[in-house]
Amino acid sequence: MMKKLLLVCAILALCTSCSEFALLASGSSLAVSQNTYSRIYSGVDMLTIMSTEKDIKRHIYDKVREYNKTKSTK
Repeated sequence: MMKKLLLVCAILALCTSCSEFALLASGSSLAVSQNTYSRIYSGVDMLTIMSTEKDIKRHIYDKVREYNKTKSTK
């Protein structure tokens, strides 16, 4: 188990910028993983909306507006 984990870490360290290869080699698995990320984001967004009445995009928009306002007043 530990050897497999070390091997995976070594491969990831060596292949940090091989996104084009990943797109060519595993098109369907990449789509599945993007679908998983989309579901995770949607779940986190739903929890954020339930707790704060604003979605994640609105939080980011408000923070950027606040940052720009404070930056322009200095």
